[in-house]
Amino acid sequence: MPFRDQKPDGQPPRLSLVRRVEAFARLSLYRLGLRELRFRGAFANREEALAAIPRGRLAGYDNDAIADVSFEKMCRIEIWDWPVLYWLWRVGAEQKVLLDIGGHQGTKYRAFLDHLPVDNGLRWVVYDLPAIVRAGRERAAREGLTNLTFVDELGDAPPADVALLSGVLQYVDTPIDELIRRLRTPPRHLVCNKVATRQGPTLWTLENFGRAEVPYRIRNYSEFLSRLDGMGYDVVDEWEIPALSHVIPTHVELGASASVGLFARRRD
Repeated sequence: MPFRDQKPDGQPPRLSLVRRVEAFARLSLYRLGLRELRFRGAFANREEALAAIPRGRLAGYDNDAIADVSFEKMCRIEIWDWPVLYWLWRVGAEQKVLLDIGGHQGTKYRAFLDHLPVDNGLRWVVYDLPAIVRAGRERAAREGLTNLTFVDELGDAPPADVALLSGVLQYVDTPIDELIRRLRTPPRHLVCNKVATRQGPTLWTLENFGRAEVPYRIRNYSEFLSRLDGMGYDVVDEWEIPALSHVIPTHVELGASASVGLFARRRD
Protein backbone atom coordinates (compact mmCIF):
# COMPACT_ATOMS: atom_id res chain seq x y z
CA MET A 1 0.00 0.00 0.00
CA PRO A 2 1.52 3.38 -0.95
CA PHE A 3 2.26 5.73 1.93
CA ARG A 4 -0.32 8.46 2.46
CA ASP A 5 0.60 11.51 4.48
CA GLN A 6 -1.91 12.60 7.07
CA LYS A 7 -1.44 15.94 8.76
CA PRO A 8 -3.78 16.94 11.59
CA ASP A 9 -4.61 20.28 9.99
CA GLY A 10 -5.22 18.77 6.56
CA GLN A 11 -2.58 21.00 4.99
CA PRO A 12 0.23 19.68 2.77
CA PRO A 13 3.82 20.06 4.04
CA ARG A 14 5.40 23.34 2.99
CA LEU A 15 8.42 23.17 0.72
CA SER A 16 10.30 26.07 -0.82
CA LEU A 17 10.15 26.63 -4.56
CA VAL A 18 13.91 26.07 -4.84
CA ARG A 19 13.69 22.66 -3.23
CA ARG A 20 10.72 21.69 -5.38
CA VAL A 21 12.65 22.62 -8.54
CA GLU A 22 15.72 20.71 -7.37
CA ALA A 23 13.63 17.60 -6.68
CA PHE A 24 11.86 17.89 -10.05
CA ALA A 25 15.24 18.16 -11.84
CA ARG A 26 16.58 15.05 -10.07
CA LEU A 27 13.44 13.09 -10.89
CA SER A 28 13.54 14.16 -14.54
CA LEU A 29 17.17 13.06 -14.94
CA TYR A 30 16.32 9.77 -13.22
CA ARG A 31 13.45 9.10 -15.62
CA LEU A 32 15.74 9.86 -18.57
CA GLY A 33 18.24 7.32 -17.27
CA LEU A 34 20.90 10.01 -16.78
CA ARG A 35 21.35 9.68 -13.03
CA GLU A 36 20.30 7.69 -9.99
CA LEU A 37 18.16 9.04 -7.20
CA ARG A 38 19.55 9.01 -3.68
CA PHE A 39 16.03 8.56 -2.28
CA ARG A 40 12.96 7.10 -3.93
CA GLY A 41 9.55 5.88 -2.86
CA ALA A 42 7.47 6.35 0.29
CA PHE A 43 6.28 3.36 2.29
CA ALA A 44 4.35 2.70 5.47
CA ASN A 45 6.88 0.21 6.86
CA ARG A 46 10.25 -1.39 6.29
CA GLU A 47 8.79 -4.57 4.74
CA GLU A 48 7.07 -2.57 1.99
CA ALA A 49 10.30 -0.73 1.27
CA LEU A 50 12.28 -3.97 1.00
CA ALA A 51 9.64 -5.42 -1.33
CA ALA A 52 10.15 -2.47 -3.70
CA ILE A 53 13.86 -3.20 -4.25
CA PRO A 54 14.36 -4.70 -7.74
CA ARG A 55 15.52 -8.27 -8.02
CA GLY A 56 19.26 -8.38 -8.53
CA ARG A 57 20.10 -5.46 -6.23
CA LEU A 58 21.38 -6.00 -2.72
CA ALA A 59 18.79 -5.17 -0.08
CA GLY A 60 19.74 -3.66 3.26
CA TYR A 61 23.01 -2.97 5.05
CA ASP A 62 23.82 -6.49 6.30
CA ASN A 63 25.92 -7.41 3.26
CA ASP A 64 29.66 -8.08 3.11
CA ALA A 65 29.74 -6.41 -0.32
CA ILE A 66 28.87 -2.99 1.11
CA ALA A 67 30.61 -3.23 4.49
CA ASP A 68 33.42 -0.94 3.32
CA VAL A 69 31.27 1.60 1.44
CA SER A 70 32.22 5.16 2.47
CA PHE A 71 34.52 3.93 5.27
CA GLU A 72 37.17 6.62 4.78
CA LYS A 73 34.54 9.35 4.50
CA MET A 74 32.85 8.24 7.72
CA CYS A 75 36.19 8.39 9.56
CA ARG A 76 36.36 12.15 9.00
CA ILE A 77 34.89 14.74 11.35
CA GLU A 78 32.06 16.67 9.69
CA ILE A 79 30.62 19.95 10.91
CA TRP A 80 27.58 18.19 12.41
CA ASP A 81 29.89 16.05 14.56
CA TRP A 82 31.09 18.96 16.69
CA PRO A 83 28.04 19.08 19.00
CA VAL A 84 28.59 15.37 19.64
CA LEU A 85 32.25 15.94 20.45
CA TYR A 86 31.31 18.82 22.74
CA TRP A 87 29.05 16.63 24.87
CA LEU A 88 31.41 13.65 24.85
CA TRP A 89 34.08 16.06 26.07
CA ARG A 90 31.78 17.39 28.82
CA VAL A 91 31.13 13.89 30.19
CA GLY A 92 34.62 12.62 29.40
CA ALA A 93 35.71 12.15 33.02
CA GLU A 94 32.75 9.79 33.57
CA GLN A 95 33.46 7.58 30.58
CA LYS A 96 34.87 4.12 31.08
CA VAL A 97 32.77 2.41 28.40
CA LEU A 98 31.19 4.08 25.38
CA LEU A 99 28.63 2.04 23.44
CA ASP A 100 28.50 3.11 19.80
CA ILE A 101 25.16 1.77 18.52
CA GLY A 102 25.32 1.44 14.75
CA GLY A 103 28.95 2.49 14.87
CA HIS A 104 29.91 0.69 11.64
CA GLN A 105 33.56 -0.41 11.75
CA GLY A 106 34.47 2.02 14.50
CA THR A 107 34.49 5.06 12.23
CA LYS A 108 33.65 7.54 15.02
CA TYR A 109 36.27 5.94 17.25
CA ARG A 110 38.89 6.76 14.65
CA ALA A 111 37.46 10.24 14.00
CA PHE A 112 36.94 11.31 17.62
CA LEU A 113 39.53 9.66 19.82
CA ASP A 114 42.30 12.27 19.49
CA HIS A 115 39.79 14.97 20.41
CA LEU A 116 38.42 13.44 23.63
CA PRO A 117 39.82 13.93 27.16
CA VAL A 118 40.29 10.23 27.86
CA ASP A 119 43.29 8.06 28.39
CA ASN A 120 43.86 4.75 26.71
CA GLY A 121 41.59 3.05 29.24
CA LEU A 122 38.38 3.99 27.40
CA ARG A 123 36.58 0.95 25.99
CA TRP A 124 34.77 1.81 22.76
CA VAL A 125 32.24 -0.91 22.01
CA VAL A 126 30.48 -0.94 18.62
CA TYR A 127 27.15 -2.65 18.05
CA ASP A 128 26.21 -3.25 14.42
CA LEU A 129 24.94 -5.84 11.96
CA PRO A 130 26.89 -9.12 11.59
CA ALA A 131 28.46 -8.26 8.21
CA ILE A 132 29.69 -4.90 9.53
CA VAL A 133 30.93 -6.46 12.76
CA ARG A 134 32.94 -9.09 10.89
CA ALA A 135 34.64 -6.45 8.78
CA GLY A 136 35.18 -4.21 11.81
CA ARG A 137 36.85 -6.91 13.86
CA GLU A 138 39.18 -7.81 11.03
CA ARG A 139 40.14 -4.18 10.43
CA ALA A 140 40.67 -3.43 14.14
CA ALA A 141 42.88 -6.52 14.49
CA ARG A 142 45.00 -5.44 11.51
CA GLU A 143 45.40 -1.97 13.01
CA GLY A 144 46.05 -3.21 16.55
CA LEU A 145 43.15 -1.27 18.07
CA THR A 146 42.71 -3.27 21.25
CA ASN A 147 40.30 -0.81 22.93
CA LEU A 148 37.87 -1.05 20.00
CA THR A 149 35.59 -4.08 20.25
CA PHE A 150 32.41 -5.23 18.51
CA VAL A 151 29.15 -7.01 19.31
CA ASP A 152 26.26 -7.96 17.03
CA GLU A 153 23.77 -8.41 19.91
CA LEU A 154 22.94 -5.52 22.23
CA GLY A 155 22.58 -7.92 25.13
CA ASP A 156 26.27 -8.79 24.74
CA ALA A 157 27.40 -5.18 25.21
CA PRO A 158 28.91 -4.29 28.61
CA PRO A 159 27.22 -1.64 30.78
CA ALA A 160 28.14 1.76 29.32
CA ASP A 161 28.31 5.30 30.68
CA VAL A 162 27.37 6.80 27.31
CA ALA A 163 25.47 5.45 24.32
CA LEU A 164 26.20 7.13 20.98
CA LEU A 165 23.67 6.75 18.18
CA SER A 166 25.02 8.68 15.21
CA GLY A 167 23.35 8.24 11.85
CA VAL A 168 21.83 4.88 12.75
CA LEU A 169 18.21 5.39 13.76
CA GLN A 170 17.03 5.97 10.19
CA TYR A 171 18.17 2.44 9.27
CA VAL A 172 16.56 0.44 12.08
CA ASP A 173 12.98 -0.66 12.51
CA THR A 174 13.26 -0.82 16.30
CA PRO A 175 12.19 2.26 18.31
CA ILE A 176 14.91 3.79 20.46
CA ASP A 177 13.27 2.77 23.75
CA GLU A 178 13.23 -0.88 22.66
CA LEU A 179 16.91 -0.67 21.67
CA ILE A 180 17.86 0.69 25.08
CA ARG A 181 15.77 -1.94 26.88
CA ARG A 182 17.89 -4.66 25.25
CA LEU A 183 20.94 -3.42 27.16
CA ARG A 184 21.93 -4.86 30.52
CA THR A 185 21.59 -1.43 32.10
CA PRO A 186 20.50 1.89 30.53
CA PRO A 187 23.37 4.34 30.03
CA ARG A 188 23.33 7.58 31.99
CA HIS A 189 23.87 9.65 28.85
CA LEU A 190 22.50 9.38 25.30
CA VAL A 191 24.00 11.25 22.35
CA CYS A 192 21.90 10.99 19.19
CA ASN A 193 22.92 12.59 15.91
CA LYS A 194 21.68 12.78 12.32
CA VAL A 195 18.20 11.54 13.27
CA ALA A 196 15.87 11.92 10.26
CA THR A 197 12.57 13.38 11.45
CA ARG A 198 9.40 15.02 10.17
CA GLN A 199 6.26 16.59 11.62
CA GLY A 200 3.93 14.14 9.87
CA PRO A 201 3.59 10.38 10.36
CA THR A 202 6.67 8.19 10.29
CA LEU A 203 7.49 6.87 6.81
CA TRP A 204 10.12 4.79 5.03
CA THR A 205 11.92 5.49 1.78
CA LEU A 206 14.80 3.77 -0.06
CA GLU A 207 18.34 5.14 -0.04
CA ASN A 208 20.63 4.30 -2.95
CA PHE A 209 24.02 2.82 -1.98
CA GLY A 210 25.11 1.93 -5.49
CA ARG A 211 25.04 -1.86 -5.43
CA ALA A 212 22.38 -1.86 -2.73
CA GLU A 213 19.24 -0.03 -1.71
CA VAL A 214 18.62 0.41 2.00
CA PRO A 215 15.31 1.17 3.76
CA TYR A 216 15.53 4.62 5.37
CA ARG A 217 13.19 5.69 8.16
CA ILE A 218 12.01 9.27 8.66
CA ARG A 219 10.33 9.25 12.05
CA ASN A 220 7.78 11.53 13.63
CA TYR A 221 9.68 14.11 15.69
CA SER A 222 7.25 14.38 18.59
CA GLU A 223 6.99 10.60 18.96
CA PHE A 224 10.78 10.33 19.09
CA LEU A 225 10.99 12.85 21.95
CA SER A 226 8.09 11.16 23.72
CA ARG A 227 9.90 7.82 23.70
CA LEU A 228 12.99 9.43 25.23
CA ASP A 229 10.88 10.96 27.97
CA GLY A 230 9.14 7.65 28.59
CA MET A 231 12.52 5.99 29.16
CA GLY A 232 13.35 8.55 31.82
CA TYR A 233 15.68 10.81 29.81
CA ASP A 234 15.67 14.61 29.82
CA VAL A 235 16.85 16.35 26.65
CA VAL A 236 19.58 18.77 27.74
CA ASP A 237 20.61 20.06 24.33
CA GLU A 238 19.34 19.77 20.76
CA TRP A 239 20.58 20.90 17.36
CA GLU A 240 19.42 20.78 13.74
CA ILE A 241 21.54 19.86 10.72
CA PRO A 242 20.13 21.71 7.67
CA ALA A 243 22.71 20.12 5.31
CA LEU A 244 21.18 16.68 5.98
CA SER A 245 17.58 17.66 5.29
CA HIS A 246 16.26 15.56 2.40
CA VAL A 247 13.39 15.69 -0.08
CA ILE A 248 12.22 12.46 -1.74
CA PRO A 249 12.11 13.44 -5.44
CA THR A 250 9.37 10.90 -6.17
CA HIS A 251 7.22 12.32 -3.36
CA VAL A 252 7.86 16.04 -3.16
CA GLU A 253 4.41 16.52 -1.62
CA LEU A 254 5.67 14.95 1.63
CA GLY A 255 8.01 17.87 2.28
CA ALA A 256 11.57 17.88 3.58
CA SER A 257 12.95 15.87 6.46
CA ALA A 258 14.70 17.56 9.37
CA SER A 259 17.95 16.03 10.62
CA VAL A 260 18.41 16.59 14.36
CA GLY A 261 20.81 15.70 17.14
CA LEU A 262 20.47 15.79 20.91
CA PHE A 263 22.13 15.09 24.21
CA ALA A 264 19.97 13.50 26.90
CA ARG A 265 20.63 12.60 30.53
CA ARG A 266 18.83 9.94 32.51
CA ARG A 267 16.75 11.14 35.44
CA ASP A 268 17.95 9.67 38.74
